[in-house]
Amino acid sequence: MSNEADLLTEDVVLEMLFARPGGPARVVGREELLAFVTTGRAALPARLDGVRCLAVHETVDPDVIVVEYEITGTSALTGRRASLPFVGVLGARDGRVALWREYQDTAGIARALSGHPG
Repeated sequence: MSNEADLLTEDVVLEMLFARPGGPARVVGREELLAFVTTGRAALPARLDGVRCLAVHETVDPDVIVVEYEITGTSALTGRRASLPFVGVLGARDGRVALWREYQDTAGIARALSGHPG
């Protein structure tokens, strides 16, 4: 199992409440999630340069945190570099991620990939 896989429960759920049109809003299962991420990264017309954690917020539930993070990448089409904010609500079970609810700026992602600053 890879390092990413070691962090996930077998029945992990990924929910993307602002999923891009045509993309799934929910992925269930560790193998399915890893396949979705691998396929998505390969299809993305950008190189992922880094992830930076901006803040971690504890909640009243000790097994749930809210994470603010930023992903930086470079468009393979334009060479333009961009950083975009994300928010994740992560739920844990037995020391592994069981729920990842991600909030993305899909319009910002589309702008960054197109090369338009607007």
